[in-house]
Amino acid sequence: MTLTWEASYAIARELRRTHPQADLTAVSLQQVYMWTVALPEFEDDPAMANDGILMAIFQEWLEEDLE
Repeated sequence: MTLTWEASYAIARELRRTHPQADLTAVSLQQVYMWTVALPEFEDDPAMANDGILMAIFQEWLEEDLE
């Protein structure tokens, strides 16, 4: 599976899987960015990230974590 910035839900699920012990109250958008571009499946332009995209990924991750 290839991940792009448009796949916020899929990225969030992958971040949850790769960082299960992450304290979401302490995770910054910079960490979300670094962890996302480090995913082996991530194949988008890192320069296209912005706060809106990163916040969408974080929100999806938070919602997944609450379930």
